[in-house]
Amino acid sequence: MARRASALAVLTLAAACAVVWSGDRHTPVPGSPGRESVAPLLAHVEVVGERVPVPGYQRDCSGESACVFGPAWSDATGAPGSGNGCSTRQDVLSRDLRGAVTDPDSPCTVSGGILVDPYTGRVVDVERTGVGGIHVDHVFPLSAAWDLGAWRWSARRRAAFANDVDRNLIAVTGSVNTRKSDSTPADWLPPDPGRHCFYAARYLSVAVAYGLPVTAADHEALGEAVRRCPRGG
Repeated sequence: MARRASALAVLTLAAACAVVWSGDRHTPVPGSPGRESVAPLLAHVEVVGERVPVPGYQRDCSGESACVFGPAWSDATGAPGSGNGCSTRQDVLSRDLRGAVTDPDSPCTVSGGILVDPYTGRVVDVERTGVGGIHVDHVFPLSAAWDLGAWRWSARRRAAFANDVDRNLIAVTGSVNTRKSDSTPADWLPPDPGRHCFYAARYLSVAVAYGLPVTAADHEALGEAVRRCPRGG
């Protein structure tokens, strides 16, 4: 329970990192979690030599596809925040867009607000650009989770993982999410180095909470990111 509480505390702190920041790009953005709260996660997470592809991963749920993580953005998974009548995507948009605007006739539908991209710091007026340009990112990619152990999980646990609003999901701009795709830290880190600490905190929190390992290469990249975290933050 103590480890779980620690992970959740990191998430709370990390959420504050999505702010506009115009200082030194190598300085952690204000609100970044302190190194003393993230380093224990880095020390605790299991490390494996490499990621070995496991057959059977299929995200699509149409036709005869395996749909191994369940229907996208399902509200009926048992994940934190589920069962409120709104899709997971709308829950994330409502949380992450500042001044989120909803349709009076459809309270779950978010149509506007301001996004401060947590990976770049870019400010987006969603009402002007359109909500379609905002993606919901799985910080710990589903395909990586599958290969690193989720293939052994029950379908219910995988669905909860894919819809875990509290830990694994954040709203980002579509362009940065497309570039990230299903990459893990060894191959992708936020374009703004000042946000590496935030990203490492989120990634490690998910891994520890779900008992997922990280590869040696990812652990090294995450270690570099954690060293960017402020001391005493």
